[in-house]
Amino acid sequence: METCPWCEIGKLTSVTGTVYWELPDGTRAVEITETPSSHCENCKALFQSDEIVKEIEDQLFLIDSKQLGKQTTYDELLKMKRVLKRNYFDFGK
Repeated sequence: METCPWCEIGKLTSVTGTVYWELPDGTRAVEITETPSSHCENCKALFQSDEIVKEIEDQLFLIDSKQLGKQTTYDELLKMKRVLKRNYFDFGK
């Protein structure tokens, strides 16, 4: 079991949680439920791995966000049809 990077004491468990993400155009935020997350038993922090954050951010760039409602699940978000092939703003690729 991994140690919490926030409190450096607690052990992490894998859970799903709800996150709120601002759309890339800054017009609004969307609620994303059932998002893979880590939870610390000590400090109660709930957070997402760098990989999950990147998946969400990339997908929000790649879809037509006007088709996105106020709420979606993580899996529904990732299954949405992409209008771009890749995130052209990610210069790390």
